[in-house]
Amino acid sequence: MSLTFHERVSLKPYNTFGIAVSARRFTTLHDLDDLPALLDCAPYREGPVLFLGGGSNLLFTRDYPGLVVKLELSGVRVLAEDETGVLVEAAAGEAWHPFVRLTLAEGWSGLENLSLIPGTVGAAPIQNIGAYGAEVKDTIEAVVCADLDNGGAEVVLGNADCRFAYRDSVFKREAAGRLLVTAVRFRLSKTPDVKTGYGDIAGELARMGIEGEPTPLNVSEAVIRIRSSKLPDPAELGNAGSFFKNPIVDATLAEQLVERFPAMPHYPAGEGRVKLAAGWLIDAAGLKGYREGDAAVHDRQALVLVNHGGASGVEIRALAQKVQDTVFERYGVALEPEPIVL
Repeated sequence: MSLTFHERVSLKPYNTFGIAVSARRFTTLHDLDDLPALLDCAPYREGPVLFLGGGSNLLFTRDYPGLVVKLELSGVRVLAEDETGVLVEAAAGEAWHPFVRLTLAEGWSGLENLSLIPGTVGAAPIQNIGAYGAEVKDTIEAVVCADLDNGGAEVVLGNADCRFAYRDSVFKREAAGRLLVTAVRFRLSKTPDVKTGYGDIAGELARMGIEGEPTPLNVSEAVIRIRSSKLPDPAELGNAGSFFKNPIVDATLAEQLVERFPAMPHYPAGEGRVKLAAGWLIDAAGLKGYREGDAAVHDRQALVLVNHGGASGVEIRALAQKVQDTVFERYGVALEPEPIVL
């Protein structure tokens, strides 16, 4: 086994909030061939285990009491290709945004609206990441996993088996802690059908001087510009992107709220259900830019909580609770955090 274990390792470089906590034990997994031995070793069996990707969907509130395994599985390969599209597999440890840009450089479309999302390929199906009118589930053919309860045996789940929903999947529910995502297979197109109707993509394309039908690369560039103007770079200001899910509420409640607040954005979300914009709710409640010490609501995007340098995970969690309480008191709407709180 080529794994090396370290004691009391700082996790600050491994979480985008930049929370200064440590792991009792730490190792890096570069090769799937080492997984069976890892599952049978003493550090793995002696306590809790966290498999860590990009750390962009986590909030640490204390030192991790067990083993942290940093996934560094790498590689991208084409499994099938014809004149209309391609089936491409990317390992779980590949950084998400560079992978998206690689697919666009190859002339494969489908992921352009998901540009500049932090994290890794392996995290994408778990969270069913989405942005600007697109969700990753719409391009996923299958997810390759290791069954941690069966010596790391390979299990391949088709799209339907993943039970994708809004920011949700089987990997956050029944398969949590049992199936480890090791690679994802994407069905991408060579005949693009770009989505420009969400947010300000069309407006940004116009500002870029793009006329006529934009290319997927054009759309990616527009999304990058929009996200960069609104969302802080985790390398400069600690954050985990959107901290709260957009709440889906009963249509009756939505009607009552829109009557009280006519400017409130709202979108159909299935029969009798309506999706509200969490960022708007937080902003309209007067919390954009609100700060307690180094924990704050971002001053340009109320959906993002930030660490100005010295905030602890406990302080970020307390701020999140204040946001939830304020929004519920004002609107009767419960906000659900996106990041996993540990």
